[in-house]
Amino acid sequence: MLRVALAAPDVESVHTITRRPLGMTHPKLSEVMHDDYADYARVAGACAGIDACFYCLGKSVSQVSGEAEYRRITYEFAFAAARTLRAQSPAAVFHFLSGAGARVDSRAMWARVKGETDRDLLAQFGAVCWHPAAIDGMPSASEPLKYKVLRPVIRVFFGRSRRYYVTGDDIGRAMLAATRQGLRGRVVSNPEIRDMAAGER
Repeated sequence: MLRVALAAPDVESVHTITRRPLGMTHPKLSEVMHDDYADYARVAGACAGIDACFYCLGKSVSQVSGEAEYRRITYEFAFAAARTLRAQSPAAVFHFLSGAGARVDSRAMWARVKGETDRDLLAQFGAVCWHPAAIDGMPSASEPLKYKVLRPVIRVFFGRSRRYYVTGDDIGRAMLAATRQGLRGRVVSNPEIRDMAAGER
């Protein structure tokens, strides 16, 4: 997402809120360090005067102690960000990176929590909730080992699948396209992400 936004000619500036330095510089980039995603009061200014928030924070269900921690990270942190965005930039749209399979009636805890987050962000903020399937992109130091192992396999066997595969850059392209189009208040599936991204190339 970040690389795509910085490369887009019509994006004037990009504000990031992150725990650790990104290790990069760019004329458009403004980086803010923050360590409490339940409370954005100290860094609320980073959300002022913007058109969209691309909220991609999350953690694998395999990396948490249980539902309470997963709900705090997935639901509560997202709502703290959405509330701050509304207060600082009322006209901005909140984009939430959810996941394929998220639904409130799922037996899988992660899918149910994400489904509830989708539902309430849609209702209260008119958010755009993104449902990518297998995401291919740059490796992360914090990602589970199984993702690192499976990424090349998924790329080979599912790389052509509009339903099951998408790159991180394509998600970024689709989010920017949705912002330009004024999209609000809906869920975007993996095939739609692929189509929107293709239109941006």
